[in-house]
Amino acid sequence: MKIRAVIAEDEPVLQSGMKRLLAEVWPELDVVAFATDGLHATRLLHEHLPDVLFLDIHMPGCSGLEVARAASGRAHVVFVTGYDQHAVTAFEHGAVDYLMKPITAARLVIACQRVRERLATKPADLDVLVGKLAEAAANRRAYLRWINVESGSNVRLVTVEEVCYFRADAKYTRLVTDDGESLIRMTLKELSDELDPAEFWQVHRSTIVNVNAIAEVSRDARAHPRLHLKRRRETLEVSQPFAHLFRQM
Repeated sequence: MKIRAVIAEDEPVLQSGMKRLLAEVWPELDVVAFATDGLHATRLLHEHLPDVLFLDIHMPGCSGLEVARAASGRAHVVFVTGYDQHAVTAFEHGAVDYLMKPITAARLVIACQRVRERLATKPADLDVLVGKLAEAAANRRAYLRWINVESGSNVRLVTVEEVCYFRADAKYTRLVTDDGESLIRMTLKELSDELDPAEFWQVHRSTIVNVNAIAEVSRDARAHPRLHLKRRRETLEVSQPFAHLFRQM
């Protein structure tokens, strides 16, 4: 009998990347559905009764933690997270495994092997785990949520969700949104230390991109990744030290 899986990941680029990786490392796995938010994931659990759930902890709608509670004892769960403390807690309290973003083929091979080893047993009861994860989330470091942008004598507040990418510009940093650009007085290094690593990835020594702003990943003539944005015409170069983030995309 084929093993059935559901992927719960709200970001399309990461979702398609995981789909391709799973097809490569576990071709026999039948990925029956994809969820884009927590409520959708919960419905798919009831509709498809998957053996395995690849679950992003942070999703819109009801959280991944609520989905994990619904999956408790019903499906083997592999958590996908951008936070180390979540991952360690999940691993120590009975989850099948965890995957840190960005996901690599080598790490996914290990996770899939652990799933295979547990398929003959009943899926773990995740009630204790969900409580631990909720506690860790409540104590999680607060990341930068908005940025002050000076415009003459005025100061405009830009939320980080509005930002497509940041690019170093001499002593300043250029903040690029869907419809404009501004210079801010924070360095790229300062931003890197303050931004949520699950949402913002450095892809070049001079560029940090909002993962949610990426529409697709292509390759240039030298097979180097280039990022196409959802609402900007320009593409972003991914330099060699960061190419591994998109190797399987």
